[in-house]
Amino acid sequence: MRKETIGCCELYLGDCLEILPTLGGVDAIITDPPYSSGGFTRGDRALETSKKYQSAGLQKYHENFSGDNRDQRSWIMWIGAALRVSNPGAVFCLFTDWRQLPATTDALQAGGAVWRGIAVWDKMNARPVPDRFRSQAEYIAWGTNGPREHNSRFGADDAAYLPGVFQCMAPTGNERQHSTQKPVRLMKNILGIAKHGETVLDPFMGSGTTGVACVELGRKFIGIEISEKYFDIACKRIEAATAQGKFNFEEGFA
Repeated sequence: MRKETIGCCELYLGDCLEILPTLGGVDAIITDPPYSSGGFTRGDRALETSKKYQSAGLQKYHENFSGDNRDQRSWIMWIGAALRVSNPGAVFCLFTDWRQLPATTDALQAGGAVWRGIAVWDKMNARPVPDRFRSQAEYIAWGTNGPREHNSRFGADDAAYLPGVFQCMAPTGNERQHSTQKPVRLMKNILGIAKHGETVLDPFMGSGTTGVACVELGRKFIGIEISEKYFDIACKRIEAATAQGKFNFEEGFA
C-alpha cells in the first residue's frame, strides 16, 4: 500500500477491501464503482475496458481499469465495508447505468444502507441510434447510513435543496484521462449533499475527479485506487487543484 497526503486529501494506492477497515469518520461516500456494463452478453461484458468503453479511432487510448468484470454480488462486500467506517447519517451516492440500476439499488440495501432514491446525470450529447431512445443518462443511486434526521442540516435553514437531474457533458479530448471519467462540474454539484469541511470517500478514485471537486469546494477527501497508473494521474490532478488554491468554503450548489 502507498499513501499520499496532498492538502486535505488522503490518497491510497491499493485494494479498497484491504484499506477501508483502516479508515473512519467518513461523512459521504461518492463514487463511480466498476459495474460490468457495456454489453448484453457475457462475452461483451468480459471485454477489456479499453475496448468496451472506447470507440476505435475516436478517442485517445485509456489504460484498462480493474474490477469491471466482477459479479454484482461483490458490490455488497465493499458497500458493507464502507458503511462500517462512515458516520451515522452518512450519504452514499453510487453511479450506475440502466443495465445495472436494479442490481445497484439491491446492493445498496443489502450492504446495509437505507435507499433514498435516484438522481439522473443527463449527458446531453449521447450518440443518436436509429429507431431507439438515446442512452444519454447515467444514474446515481443514493442512500444513507441509517436515519438522515440526526443530521443538523435536516430541516435547518442552511439545508441544501438539490435537483434530481444534472445536465453536463462528459469530458472530451485531452481533458479526458479515464474512459469513464466524470466532469468536475457534475461532481461539484453532487457534493452539495455534503457539508463544507466534511470528509468524502471515493473507494474507486480512478483519475481523481471526485477529489478535485472536493478541493475546489473545501471538502476533505479520502481516495482509494488500485491502478498505479490512475493513482498517479489522480495525485497530479489533485495536487494541481490544491496548488491553484481553489478552496471555496462559501460556494454552495451551482
